[in-house]
Amino acid sequence: MTVSLEQLRRCHIAVDLGAARTRVFVKGVGLVVDEPSVAAVNTRTGALIAVGAFAEQMTGRTPDYIRVVRPVKGGTVVDIEMAQRMLRHLLGEKLRRQLRRKPRLRAAACTPHDSDPLAQRAAVETLIGLGARRVELVDTLIAAAVGCGLPVEQPSATMIMVCGAAATQVAVLSLGSIVTAQRIPIGGNAIDHAVIQHLRQEHELMLPSQSVRPLQLALRGNGLTAEGPASTEIHGRDVATGLARSVHVDTAAVRQAIHTPLTAVIDGIGKVLRDCPPDLVADLADRGIMMVGGSALLPGLDQMLRDATGMPVHIAERPDVCSVLGLGAMLEGKIQPMTLNPISG
Repeated sequence: MTVSLEQLRRCHIAVDLGAARTRVFVKGVGLVVDEPSVAAVNTRTGALIAVGAFAEQMTGRTPDYIRVVRPVKGGTVVDIEMAQRMLRHLLGEKLRRQLRRKPRLRAAACTPHDSDPLAQRAAVETLIGLGARRVELVDTLIAAAVGCGLPVEQPSATMIMVCGAAATQVAVLSLGSIVTAQRIPIGGNAIDHAVIQHLRQEHELMLPSQSVRPLQLALRGNGLTAEGPASTEIHGRDVATGLARSVHVDTAAVRQAIHTPLTAVIDGIGKVLRDCPPDLVADLADRGIMMVGGSALLPGLDQMLRDATGMPVHIAERPDVCSVLGLGAMLEGKIQPMTLNPISG
């Protein structure tokens, strides 16, 4: 593991700063924050107007002096000061007061696989600004595997796929460590962008940012398979005239647009399997791939991976919060490491 379980047991708070959502787990309390990683700022005064879900609703609807910002991009904190302010407001005064009573507050945070030292430093600085004396960093892949109940500590292969907003991470784990992993810069945001570009090119329609998810839900009949609804009505703005317009969109064409970025994810899974020892790949043929992360719920994605890899694909029970719950389980000492005693003689 990235950090020893003994050190994690001393931590009081676990934070998962994602590009889409921020989640906070407090030891002994549970999951206390699960909100979008968004803040709205008054550019004239510098005051914070809203954070979380309310700030996300403001996207694209604000006057020129209010700016909606996302302090986390690609799983990395890009604006430390704004991330600290956002976290303070999401935690609330009552919870912050409880945390301030702890003389040596320790925190744990998830970091994307292969994140560079600068990104790790930004995560540490963000939590130190909230009063943490020490910050432990844990690889998101290991935290997510623990959170969805995979036997991470056993000498057998488990394959996990973390589908985030900005990137997809795939790894094979054994004996509590990553055997081989790949980070693919394709996530939920890239899929949203593919849908928006398709509608702009084919129908000359500009789609509001809040309307992409409902369109994906409209495909939920049978997901990315051909048995879904034949067409869906979409409201947007005409590119040429700027007027509001509705069009009937052929869902088969939208499914095709979504497939394009997902081919990179399938290539990444193939590379991980090629780099993996044959004995572990044999384990994976039975166990398959466990999908976690908010984008794992994209309709039909699991079936598409089954068809491409020929392996069983499972979606975790609560895929969006697996990482922070796994980190919380480590904090509360629910994970027992497999002890490997050296043989004497």
